[in-house]
Amino acid sequence: MARPDLCTTEEIRELVDQFYTRIRSDAVLGPIFNQHIDDWPTHLDIMVRFWSSILLGSGQYSGTPMPKHIALPGLDASMFHRWLDLFHQTTAELSNRDMAHQAEELAQRIARSLWFGYQMHREPNRMPRELHHD
Repeated sequence: MARPDLCTTEEIRELVDQFYTRIRSDAVLGPIFNQHIDDWPTHLDIMVRFWSSILLGSGQYSGTPMPKHIALPGLDASMFHRWLDLFHQTTAELSNRDMAHQAEELAQRIARSLWFGYQMHREPNRMPRELHHD
């Protein structure tokens, strides 16, 4: 899946910066992210390393995002849909279309995985619901 020739680190930085600019100003997601992220420059650097690892196979990221996400109170499927919508708006503006398509596919998988993990943590005896638009 990862391809070292897919894009540059600068293109990943552009994706991350534009996406989180949208997130931070979003009426629904902005307050959640802003409440839990104290140091935005550090967070953005981590996200660049994360996307470099999964898009380019750089191995620069070694964190565990699931525990941080499942600890957040009150998330629902609409918030994951909103995250995906903002991500899609961002990738739609990227000039590197191969990178945009790959990032879109990965974002769908990430959102689904985090949503499943979140549900399983909150309701371990219930089958998780798919991330579908209603």
